[in-house]
Amino acid sequence: MKPRILVATLAALFALQAGGVGAAPSKPQTTTKAAATKPAATAKASTATKPKAAVKPRAAAKPAPKKATANKAVAKKAVAKQMKVNLRKPGAAAAAAAPAAALGEEQDSPLTLDANGLPVLGSSAFYVINQNTGEVLLERNAATVLPIASITKLMTAIVVLEAGQSLSEPLTITEGDIDRLKGTGSRLGLGTTLTREQMLHLALMSSENRAASALGRNYPGGEQAFVSAMNVKARLLGLWNTRFHDSTGLNPANVSSPQDLAKLVAASASYPLIREFSTSHERYVDVRGRSLRFGNTNGLVRSPEWAISVSKTGYISEAGRCLVMQTWLHQQPVVMVLMDSSGRYTRTADAKRVRKWLEQSTAQRVAIAPQRAGG
Repeated sequence: MKPRILVATLAALFALQAGGVGAAPSKPQTTTKAAATKPAATAKASTATKPKAAVKPRAAAKPAPKKATANKAVAKKAVAKQMKVNLRKPGAAAAAAAPAAALGEEQDSPLTLDANGLPVLGSSAFYVINQNTGEVLLERNAATVLPIASITKLMTAIVVLEAGQSLSEPLTITEGDIDRLKGTGSRLGLGTTLTREQMLHLALMSSENRAASALGRNYPGGEQAFVSAMNVKARLLGLWNTRFHDSTGLNPANVSSPQDLAKLVAASASYPLIREFSTSHERYVDVRGRSLRFGNTNGLVRSPEWAISVSKTGYISEAGRCLVMQTWLHQQPVVMVLMDSSGRYTRTADAKRVRKWLEQSTAQRVAIAPQRAGG
C-alpha cells in the first residue's frame, strides 16, 4: 500500500507542479498587461493632474502675454498711423507748427513786434488800409496772387444783387449744387427749397457752398454766364489780379491778391444786404420741415469789442485760412485782408494783433482822416 500511496503522492505533486507551470505564463501576461496599462493610466493621471496643476498657472499666465502682445501691437499700429498722418505733408506740417509755436493757437495771443516795430503775424500775405485816406497801414506780399477760397462769395453776392432778380424767388438745391471737386458736405440736402434772399444770407454768413452754387446756377444764362459776369465786375472794380471760375470758391483757380481783395471789400460795403448778411450772428432756416441754425464763420462779429461792417472767411487746402473785413477804428473804416494763415485760429488772432497794434502804436495814423459816421 505504501508504494501505491507514494506513487499517488508523486503523481499529485507532478500534476500540481504541471498546473503551476501552466498558470505561470498567464500571470505574467496579466501582470504585463497591467504594467502596460498602469503606466498609461499613470501617465494619463500625471498629464491630467500634475501637469494640470503645473499647466494651470501657465494657462493663466499665457493669456496675459498674449494680451500684452496684442496691446503692444495695437499701440504700435496707432503710433504708425499717427506718424503717417503727421508725415503725410511734412513741409506743410512744419510750416504750420512754426507760426503756431511762435504765435500760439489761442485767439488772444499776445502782440509781438519785429525789429521794425511791426506786428508778427501768422498769415503769409496781408494788407491793411485806411479806406478813407487810402493809407496803407500794414502789408506783406500784398501783390501776390493766391487762391481765395470762399472770399469769392463777396463777388457772388455783388453779381446776384446787381442782376436785380427777385429775392423772394424760391431756389431748389439740385445735383448740380453738390461739391464734386472737394467733396464738402452741406445741411442743404437735395430738394431743399429756400428763397434767393435766404440762399444769399447763408452763402455770406455761413459760407454755404450749395447756396452759392444755386445762386450762380439760377442766374440768367446759367452758371457760365454768372462766372463771366463775376469776371466782368472784377475788371470794372480794377481787380486786375483777380480771376473767377465758380461762384463758391471751391475751385482753387479762383485767385486774387490782398490789394485786390481790399478793393472788393470796400465795394461790398456799399451794399446794405452784404453788410447785414455777412455780419449777422446766426439765422434759423426751415429746411425740409426742420428748423436749422446757421452761424457766422467769423466769431469776431459776435464780439462787442469789434465794429465790423463786412466780413468773409475762406478756406480750402490750396488757400489756407483767409479772412477779410471792413472794421471801424477811431471812427475810420479800416480794411483788413489776411490770407493763407496756418492754424485754425491764426487768422482771427492776426486780426486781433493788427487791431492791438493800430490802437497802441499807430492809432494816430488811423485817425488822420476827417471823421465821418458810418457802419
